[in-house]
Amino acid sequence: MKILHTSDWHLGHRLHEQSQMEEQSLFLDWLINYIEANEIDVLLISGDIFDVGVPPSQAQKLYYDFLIRLHNSTCSEVIITGGNHDAPSTLNAPRELLNALNIRLVGKATDSIDDEIFRISIDNEDIIVAAVPYLRDQDIRRAIASESFEEINNRYKTALTNHFSEIGARCNLLKTQQTKVIAMGHLFAIGGKTSDSEQSIYVGNLGDIGAADFPEVFDYVALGHLHRSQLVGGNGHIRYSGSPYILSFSEVGQDKKIIEISTDKTLEIKEIIVPMFRKIVQIQGSVESCKLQMERLHSEDLSLIPWVEVILTNQNEAATGYKEIYTFARDLKMEVLKVTVKDNRQYEDYIHKLENIQHLNSFTPLDVFKLKCEEQAVDLTENEELLDAFNEILQVVTEND
Repeated sequence: MKILHTSDWHLGHRLHEQSQMEEQSLFLDWLINYIEANEIDVLLISGDIFDVGVPPSQAQKLYYDFLIRLHNSTCSEVIITGGNHDAPSTLNAPRELLNALNIRLVGKATDSIDDEIFRISIDNEDIIVAAVPYLRDQDIRRAIASESFEEINNRYKTALTNHFSEIGARCNLLKTQQTKVIAMGHLFAIGGKTSDSEQSIYVGNLGDIGAADFPEVFDYVALGHLHRSQLVGGNGHIRYSGSPYILSFSEVGQDKKIIEISTDKTLEIKEIIVPMFRKIVQIQGSVESCKLQMERLHSEDLSLIPWVEVILTNQNEAATGYKEIYTFARDLKMEVLKVTVKDNRQYEDYIHKLENIQHLNSFTPLDVFKLKCEEQAVDLTENEELLDAFNEILQVVTEND
């Protein structure tokens, strides 16, 4: 059986207010062709189908047109889980209709964990898929009055780990010796590298889970949320597929991928590089150097207009550089979406400061609040109601995601 793992399509996303619908459409065309050419049997999409909870009609049309085309391909089973950007009601609305097309949707967790488990049989071969959607706090953890923020986060992590443990145990009961078990998840796993385009799921890092928190019954874990294709904790079978196209200038230079898994006798995992449908580049240097690089880009024969971030390294050109670059770009086949000036002195100062303080991830919101109170000479032992009010606000924010 051949399985494809992808995630984080963010249909409807705009990069600096520029619609990415063209490259998203080209990606879906390419994906259909890849599925048919390589006789893919199962497609797994691990969350963030859309960029916003109520996606524009054009993004929804792109999605449903793709699913219709997919039904007529070699792919006989599709499983889609919700991400933190997806509205469960939007994904789940056509669920019964899509079930008739062998497209399974899990927009959010339900009261029964069996709703997240699917057995797929193709050519006398079985696999089990544990399709875990993005787990919101209120989906898996009941609030307790007077609970501190640390307790909230610790109990959330415990509930998150328990959810995967419970579904893993259920899969273990259902599987035979030959059955492969694949889990899907949309979360931040410790050790993953982020980019500017991911929206933080949890406050602090207490909600994160590590590779060891996934049950051993899972032969492969298909993760979504992080946009860089990567392994988790060096484990080849626990992976983020990453987004299939650039969603932020911080992702320039990354190979975008989908993951192909073959279950023939042994589990084989192969990374497939997705073509770059629109060239998105960063150009760096003085104004004159950037102009030369822009002219070279202009001379390339590209199907879509390239998008450019210009980073000026000469601070003496800051006053006039912005206007000069934008004016120069008017007659070129490109869109300059962003011009910035690199402040090396400020950057070096930041690095020096960071080397002499604790890592920011070690601070919880409560730590920051206490430090702020200390800075403002507010004694929390004499103002317990202030601390209680802060914890209450944090709990409300966490419960409302």
